[in-house]
Amino acid sequence: MATDPFTPETVFVDSPRVACDGATDISPALGHPRVYLQIDEKGFVDCGYCDKRFILKGGAADTSTTA
Repeated sequence: MATDPFTPETVFVDSPRVACDGATDISPALGHPRVYLQIDEKGFVDCGYCDKRFILKGGAADTSTTA
């Protein structure tokens, strides 16, 4: 979850194929066209519209499970 309005959102996902429309729980109508993104060997992908970062759980960029 973002700490300020200028920090892009980070989302942990189970699938390497994700969709992003920029909608949020606060303002779902203020999104962008839906785009489909593919997570590669880096373990993450950033949305070109809203900069939301999708991190594959257990992937190379997932540091949440590391001690």
